Amino acid sequence: MKLIDGKSAVMGRVASYVAKEALKGEEIKILNCEKIILTGNKKTTKANFETRRNRVGSSQKGPRHPATSEKIVKRAIRGMLPDHRSGRGKVAFQKIKCYVGIPKEFEGKELQKVEIKHPIKFAEVKEFTKKE
Repeated sequence: MKLIDGKSAVMGRVASYVAKEALKGEEIKILNCEKIILTGNKKTTKANFETRRNRVGSSQKGPRHPATSEKIVKRAIRGMLPDHRSGRGKVAFQKIKCYVGIPKEFEGKELQKVEIKHPIKFAEVKEFTKKE
């Protein structure tokens, strides 16, 4: 089992790394999902999230877009797996768990960092979650 710290890691890099490891058969837990960063212009990215979230069909069957930090990250990982509905993609997707913060059972354990690069324009995932 691999524990990955998402603090100030770029979402695309985390998602691709996790997808590859899950396809190899590793069980992966991603902690601090709300602190993972998205690169690019914050205003444009936020507008894209809002338009996707607010677009609903007449029957409101979907697609539904995630509203919480851990679900946003998991959706990004899902896009990098082969077929998340069947076969090895489904098996790999079930081995991935995402958490906001660090749960008590993982406190004090060694966390693995994914390559950190500090882009000029970025925003944390928690800025794109729905405010209740």
